[in-house]
Amino acid sequence: MAKTRDANRIIDDVTGDDEELQQMTEVARLIYEARKMAGLTQTELAELIGSKQPVIARFEDADYEGHSLTMLQRIAIALNQRVEINFVPVEGQQAGV
Repeated sequence: MAKTRDANRIIDDVTGDDEELQQMTEVARLIYEARKMAGLTQTELAELIGSKQPVIARFEDADYEGHSLTMLQRIAIALNQRVEINFVPVEGQQAGV
């Protein structure tokens, strides 16, 4: 396989068909990108939400499974954003199946 610097392709290669890992990776990427767009370090964002830098580092780690809606909302507010959650039908399945 040819080397790439395309982050999305690298993520796809690493996560493959693991939907849960893809979702955790996406959350981590969104937090990282929003923080960078705001021009903040992890420490600065942590201070804005009343936390410590390692907390932000964990949230930006694709392997972290402890995301809480409350903490995501605190991060979003500090970054002048909001959290959106959608339920999307799984192809070929009916509700409750």
